[in-house]
Amino acid sequence: MTPEARHRRLLVLCLAAVYLIWGTSYMATRVGVMHLPPLLFAGARFLISGTLLMAVAVWRGFRPAQLAGQWHHIVVMSLLGIAACNGLQVWAMQWVQSNTSALLNASCALWIVVFGLFGARAHRPSAREITGLAIGFAGTALLIAPGGGTAGHTPLLPQLAMLLACVIWSLGTIYMRNHSLQLDLFALMGSQMLLGGLWMMLAGMLWGEMDLWRWSRAGSLALAYLVVFSACLAYLAYGWLARHATPAQVGTYSYVNPALASAVGYVGLGERMSAMQAAGAAVILGGVLMVNWPVSVSPPTRTG
Repeated sequence: MTPEARHRRLLVLCLAAVYLIWGTSYMATRVGVMHLPPLLFAGARFLISGTLLMAVAVWRGFRPAQLAGQWHHIVVMSLLGIAACNGLQVWAMQWVQSNTSALLNASCALWIVVFGLFGARAHRPSAREITGLAIGFAGTALLIAPGGGTAGHTPLLPQLAMLLACVIWSLGTIYMRNHSLQLDLFALMGSQMLLGGLWMMLAGMLWGEMDLWRWSRAGSLALAYLVVFSACLAYLAYGWLARHATPAQVGTYSYVNPALASAVGYVGLGERMSAMQAAGAAVILGGVLMVNWPVSVSPPTRTG
C-alpha cells in the first residue's frame, strides 16, 4: 500500500470515528448532565480517560521526561481543547437539547477554517473546499431556521455559551495543528485530558457541585460511554486529524454530527426533528462529500 493510500484510509477511518461517535455523544452528554453535576461529570470523564490513555502511552514506552520543554503547550491545549470548551458545553446542555447542541456546534467548521489561515501550518482552502463549506452552512441554516428546528425555543445565554465553546475548541484545534509536539498520540491526548479533567473537577468543587453528586444508573452509563468511546477512541482519531488533515476536512465533522445527533436525539430522547432539519442534513452531507472527495492527479505527460 502506498503512503498516499495509507493516509487516505486512515483519514476515512478517523473521520468515520469522529462522525459516528461524537454524533451520538450529544445524547449521552445530555443524559449525563440531567443526572450528575455538569462540571464534575465532565471532569470525571476526562480524568478517567486521560488515566487510561496515559497508561497505554507508558506501556508503549512513554516517559515523563519526554514532556520537558513542551509542558506549556500541553497546558494551553488542556485549557482550550478540554476544560474551557467542554466546561461551557456541559453547563449549557442543562438547558440545550442534544440535537440543538449539535446544530450550534456546526459553527466549528467556519472557525477552524478561519483560524487555519494563520500560524506555522497555515492552510488556504481551495475553491472546492470553500464551496463545500458554503453548502454545509446552507444545510446548517436549514437545520436552525426559525420554525424548522428547536433552537428557537432554547434560552439565549446557554446558546451563546455553546457558541463560545465552539470558538475556543477551534482555537485549540489549530493550536495543536501549529505546534507539532514530539509526543506519542496517546501521551499527547492523555496528558491534555488529565489536566483538562483536573481543571473541571476543581471548578466543579469551587462551584459547590460536590454536594449535588448522586450516583445513578443512567448517569453512570452515560459516563462510561463517553469515557470509552467519545474520549478514548474519538479524541485519538481527532488528534490524528488535527495533525494530518486540512482544517476544512477536520471541520466537516461539525456538519455530520448535527444530522446524526438530531436523529439519535429523536429516537432516544424524543427530541423532535422536522422535515426541514432532514433536508438540511442531506445538504450537509453533500457539502462534506465535496470537501473530502479525493483529488485525482493526472500523471505528467512524457515529452520527447
